[in-house]
Amino acid sequence: MSRLLRTGLNAGDSAPLTVVGGEGVYFHLEDGRRLIDGSNTGGGLGHRHPAMVEAIRRAADTPVVNEGWTWIGREQAADDLIRVAFEGEEDWVGAVRFCISGSEANDMALSLCQALTQRTALATRERAYHGLVGLSRSMTVQPQWHGGLAVHAGGSQLPAVMAPVRILPAPDGAIYGAPPNNPPAKQYLADAASTLSDTAATIIDYTQGGIYYDAEYQDQLALHAREAGSVWIADEVVTGAGRAGRWFAFQGGESRPDIVTLGKSLGGGAAAVAAVVVSKAIVEQLKGKSWQNYGTLRGHPISMAAVSAYLGVVTSEDILSRVRQLEGLFAKRLLEIARRHPSVSRVAGQGLHWTIELHGPDWRTWHADTFEDPVASRVALRGLEAGAVIGTSGEQTSLFLAPPLVISADESHQLLDALDHGLQVADEEHERHAAPSRGRQEGWTES
Repeated sequence: MSRLLRTGLNAGDSAPLTVVGGEGVYFHLEDGRRLIDGSNTGGGLGHRHPAMVEAIRRAADTPVVNEGWTWIGREQAADDLIRVAFEGEEDWVGAVRFCISGSEANDMALSLCQALTQRTALATRERAYHGLVGLSRSMTVQPQWHGGLAVHAGGSQLPAVMAPVRILPAPDGAIYGAPPNNPPAKQYLADAASTLSDTAATIIDYTQGGIYYDAEYQDQLALHAREAGSVWIADEVVTGAGRAGRWFAFQGGESRPDIVTLGKSLGGGAAAVAAVVVSKAIVEQLKGKSWQNYGTLRGHPISMAAVSAYLGVVTSEDILSRVRQLEGLFAKRLLEIARRHPSVSRVAGQGLHWTIELHGPDWRTWHADTFEDPVASRVALRGLEAGAVIGTSGEQTSLFLAPPLVISADESHQLLDALDHGLQVADEEHERHAAPSRGRQEGWTES
C-alpha cells in the first residue's frame, strides 16, 4: 500500500497512471506504454531536453543559497528574463522577484496590491482559476476548485474565503460554438467601473475554463481597472513563456499590465519556479519600503539555472515560431473534429493551449463530489488507447490539449487522432441523452 496521500481535482476513483520515465514529448509508463504527453502545461520543452538536463547538472554543484542572500545566478536569471522575454517592453517593465509556484506568485502579487492600495476586495472574471494557495485560492471561482474537501457521498467542506471577490463577465472567444450574437467587450464590461471601484487588484488569466481573450476585452478591462485605481495583474502562469505563440498573451493587446505573474514552463519543466514581474510604476511605489514577504527556497540556484537555460532554448530553437505554425494546425483539425462529433459543444484556444467542451451539465453546478468518473475523464481514458494523454482539469465536460512546445506536426496529428478516438465515448453518451428528448418531441414513449 502506498504511503503517499494521493488526491486531485478529478472526481471518480480511477487509478492514476504510473510514470517511470520520459523523453521529448513522450511519457514512459510502468506497464511499458509510450504515450504522447498532451496535457503538461509545466513541461514546455517536454522531458529531458538536453540543454535543461545539462543546466540542472551544473547547478547541482552550487551552494544552497536562500532568498536572503544575493546569488549571482539569480541576478543573471532576472537579467535574462527581462532582456529576452520582455524585449521591446523596456519602457514599462521594472523588476522581477522569483518564487516557487504560480499559485504562490499570484498570492504574493495580490497581497502586494492590498498593501499598496490599502484595499481588501479583489476582482477576477467568471470561471477563473488562479491557484489554490492563499489569496490565489479565493480568486479561483470555479465551483470545484475551492481548496477544500469534495465529499464523494455528496457535498463539500470549504475553507474560509480570504477576501471579498468581485466577478466580471468573461468573453467567449470560441472558434466553434460561440454565441451567434456575441456582444463586444465594451458592452458587457459597461458596469466594470462600479464593480472594480473598491478593489485592490484585478487579475485576469488567458485560458482557464476555456476562456481565451481578445485584445478588445483586455484593453477595456485595463482601462476600467486604471480608472478605478485597481492594480491590473496579468496571470500568465499558463500562457507566459511561449505557450501563446508569443512571450506573453497580453502582447496581443495595446494595454500593458501593472504586474505579470509567471510559472509553469518558466523553468522548462526541469525545476519548480515562478515569478512576479512588476512595472516601473510599481518599483517607484516600493521605494523606501521593504516588502515583508520571504521564502527560503525562492530563487534557488537550480531553479535560476533552469530559467536562464529555458530562455536560451526558446530563443535558439525559435520555439515561438513553431508554436505559431502549430496553432493553425490545431485550429484546423479541431474544427474538423468538432463538426464530426455531436458531443462537442465548443472549441477555443490559442497557441498550444486548446479547450474542447462537451454538451452536458452546466459547469456552475459541478462540485466533483462523486465517485463517478465524469464523461471528460472517460474520453481521456479512451484516448490512452490511441497513445496520448488528454487533459481534463477536473471539470465534468471540459478537455484541454497543452502539449510540450517542441511537439512536431506528426506528433500533433497523433495527439489529435487520440482525441478524435476518445470522443466516441462522449458521442455515445450524448446520443443516449438525446434519444429520449427526441422521442418526446416526436411522440415516442419511453419504456
